[in-house]
Amino acid sequence: QVQLVESGGGLVQAGGSLRLSCAASGRTFSSYTMGWFRQAPGKEREVVAVITWSDAITRYADSVQGRFTISRDSAKNTVYLQMNSLEPEDTAVYYCAADRSPFKRLSDYEYDYWGQGTQVTVSS
Repeated sequence: QVQLVESGGGLVQAGGSLRLSCAASGRTFSSYTMGWFRQAPGKEREVVAVITWSDAITRYADSVQGRFTISRDSAKNTVYLQMNSLEPEDTAVYYCAADRSPFKRLSDYEYDYWGQGTQVTVSS
């Protein structure tokens, strides 16, 4: 069975950086799309970034474009989210997700598998 385990969250000051990791297991992910999502208290879950595993095509939400970078390491079966210039508005639980489709629109939140999430808190 597919398992996604996020790590790397924590408390950071505004302007700082964090790198989240998502360790994926249980499948060969070469044809999958991987995504990072986040959900802040009292708000709906929103997409942050998406990457196609096969050719590493990436897409980003406007709110993080230029600050966040999604990448994947096929040898380690791990997806990363490098977050720079963090703002208090980035505070949320961050989730990793995987879908068997090789292409997902940024607006498509229907993913086959989800991780448990990791908390990111940015202080002002």
